[in-house]
Amino acid sequence: MKEQSKSGAVWFEIPCADLDRAARFYETILGRTMKKDDLGDADDLIVFPAKPGTMTGALVKRTFRKPGSGGTMVYLNCDGELEAVVARVREAGGLILMPRTLIPGGHGAFACVKDSEGNHVGLHSSI
Repeated sequence: MKEQSKSGAVWFEIPCADLDRAARFYETILGRTMKKDDLGDADDLIVFPAKPGTMTGALVKRTFRKPGSGGTMVYLNCDGELEAVVARVREAGGLILMPRTLIPGGHGAFACVKDSEGNHVGLHSSI
């Protein structure tokens, strides 16, 4: 049987108390428009833009998930834009927890921020 290469992640969710505020935060820092999905009676979510067939995720408001700093760490792709994205964090209502930091071995750079909802989120650029 042929072994197939699979991504380690297929979807992520960032919990939010206020979806609209969180969407404004991420749209401001990333410079991208997010898409609100109408799931009827299901929980509300706003999806990060992505090319078809690539991994993405969403901002979610769910009764069983609360925003905070102690959850899973998500790193968002900021290839070639890391400095510009970090520069917009404070203006968007966030806090820079760790400035742009080079990753040894030529693996790019990252920064960590606290978003408008209190989540700790990573930003990564391979270049």
